[in-house]
Amino acid sequence: MEILKIILQLVVGLGILNVWLLRFNKDTSYRGGDAGSMKEEFKAYGLPETLIYIVGFIKVSLAIMLIAGIWIKSLVFPAALGMAIMMLGAIIMHLKIKDTFKQTLPALSLLVICGLIIWL
Repeated sequence: MEILKIILQLVVGLGILNVWLLRFNKDTSYRGGDAGSMKEEFKAYGLPETLIYIVGFIKVSLAIMLIAGIWIKSLVFPAALGMAIMMLGAIIMHLKIKDTFKQTLPALSLLVICGLIIWL
């Protein structure tokens, strides 16, 4: 079970780092509304631009904590719980603007995975 937990930590951690550091300004079919970048996505949600950087800092920090949690076990629970809360917020934003299930699926998947990490 420990190997599964580590794999899940890597899936969430690397996935979030990919979205926030490598794909920040790239168009994907998972972006909220008709957004082509993270800034456009936050605008579609009706959120202020400054919140992008606050949310990004929190998510990147939690992602790093999940990865570091492979070696520092005490980081895993707070990081997974924090990320689950962030994913719940993301799901609420997708629902708010009536995004498709496909657009909501990444946040929903990461919420479920974070729940599994906490449970394991």
